[in-house]
Amino acid sequence: MTPARILIVDDEPPIRRFLRTALSAQDYRVEEAADGEMALDFLKRNPVDLVILDLGLPGMGGLEVARSLRERGVATPIIILSSRDDEAGKVAALDLGADDYVSKPFGMEELSARIRAALRHRMQQDGAQPVFRSGPLVFDQVRRLVTVSGQTVKLTPREYDLLALLVRHAGKVLTHKFILREVWGGETDVQYLRIYVRALRQKIEADPEQPTLILTEQGVGYRLRAD
Repeated sequence: MTPARILIVDDEPPIRRFLRTALSAQDYRVEEAADGEMALDFLKRNPVDLVILDLGLPGMGGLEVARSLRERGVATPIIILSSRDDEAGKVAALDLGADDYVSKPFGMEELSARIRAALRHRMQQDGAQPVFRSGPLVFDQVRRLVTVSGQTVKLTPREYDLLALLVRHAGKVLTHKFILREVWGGETDVQYLRIYVRALRQKIEADPEQPTLILTEQGVGYRLRAD
């Protein structure tokens, strides 16, 4: 099996060196770019499996790079690196189509897990699996059937649409804005979304107060766990 190829886009050489060493040790093929223009030029000529993209780049910022890639139809997973106080930047990047984010300073174990989830999600999209499984949850998209631990779960049409969206992007952080646009057409308050998430958790979580399937990304949105 060919190792996944990862492009690191960051203007700080120590971070690039650290990531190259850590990811190479995990058998990834690692490429580097020090700014946005260099990254876009590299990606025009070389396919990669995943991009790790710093938001705070000189010149063309990370948001512009993400926007350019998605406008060109590039579906390669993007994991954003951002400072902890750049909440608006994280949300904007996710709305542009980034798959996930990790805040600096970050732990390598967390980043590695996010990389694996993003690569799995991309493979699932390519394979268009009709049945999704995560822990006790089984979502059959063909039969429109949802079961938890073998028991059929009855959902309202809106709850089903919300869960279907989360399943379609399992493992990926979905912002409030993205979910509201996709499920409600964007004309709904975030509080309304929280009510539906709470109702959905009541039906599919073993303990709705300590959810393990629909995870909250504080101040950003939600993520459905992907096994």
